[in-house]
Amino acid sequence: MATSTKKEQRREARERLHAEGEARARRARVRGRLLVGGSVAAVLALTAGVALLAAESSGAAGGDEAAAAAGKPFVRPAHTTGEDGIVVPYGKPDAQHVLTIWLDPRCPFCAGAEQGLGATIKEQADAGAYRVEYRFATFLDKALGGGKGSRRALGALGAAVNESPERFMDYLQVLSRNHPEQETDDKFGSTATLLELADQVPGLRTPAFDQAVEEHTYMPWVEKVGRAFHDEGVEGTPAVFIDGKKITVNSGKGIESITPEAFKRLIEENRTR
Repeated sequence: MATSTKKEQRREARERLHAEGEARARRARVRGRLLVGGSVAAVLALTAGVALLAAESSGAAGGDEAAAAAGKPFVRPAHTTGEDGIVVPYGKPDAQHVLTIWLDPRCPFCAGAEQGLGATIKEQADAGAYRVEYRFATFLDKALGGGKGSRRALGALGAAVNESPERFMDYLQVLSRNHPEQETDDKFGSTATLLELADQVPGLRTPAFDQAVEEHTYMPWVEKVGRAFHDEGVEGTPAVFIDGKKITVNSGKGIESITPEAFKRLIEENRTR
């Protein structure tokens, strides 16, 4: 029991470090926007940053979701890979190159990256330029003083990939386009919202999908997926790697991504030959 407690303490310490790093990165981006533009939007972003820090300081966690997961049997979504299915792949399995993407469903910068580059990523993966390995974090539920959005959105994404990789990709894009403007808005904590957004993906609202979202079938899987983010030492989201080499996909202008053309150049320059 003591060993388990120490392990949990180490994991929580890593979570705090990741949350602090995420907050520092956001504060730096906010300061940059203030220096460049001095706009009302930047002031509002600064206010949101203060709220973020206050939420982090409260130390509350998404304990109810973790407890719910502990009481459910582990179910692995179909079409996933890796130990316990913690990786969601997309593309041709024999592709020579691998694009790894780490996202937190509540992260607006992740949403910006998907909005700007999601179609390009799918297009290149379909063409065999690389296969994509989606990995996920859920640390913002805890970092923002509690909430459910990261975990519940990931659970819904698990239900989508269980239907098919294509529907997963489409649903990820829908969530990105309908992302709340502020991380502190726990919009994706609502099951009704997640189901309503799923209506935008043709064929996704099957009885199996609806049941999995409503009953939180994949919460034990969500916990394993989120834990891997800390265990593997990833620092912040979005984190994107081509053949293991990290590339920057955010433009530095708010949540906007770099252009698809710039992204393609980064892929070409950094992939292994």
